[in-house]
Amino acid sequence: MKPIDPERLLRDAGRRLAEFREERGLTQQELADKLGVSMRYVQSVEAGAENLTLRSLAGYASVLGVAVPEVFQPPVSRRRKVGRPKGAKSP
Repeated sequence: MKPIDPERLLRDAGRRLAEFREERGLTQQELADKLGVSMRYVQSVEAGAENLTLRSLAGYASVLGVAVPEVFQPPVSRRRKVGRPKGAKSP
């Protein structure tokens, strides 16, 4: 079995969560509000900079309506989107 790179796992899981969020038409702020966390936390998770707890992972899966194992499937794209989504208002 090939060794697992924990950093890549975090990045891929974060990217996958971002894909699920985007598919549901949620902004990072809207997801943060539903999860009861800060937008900064959501940003860190999606960037692969935050090590998710099982509790956090379960919360994400529940809010996004996905099974936990789906989070560990390879992301459609490993490229991170940068900047505001189209139509987003600045604070």
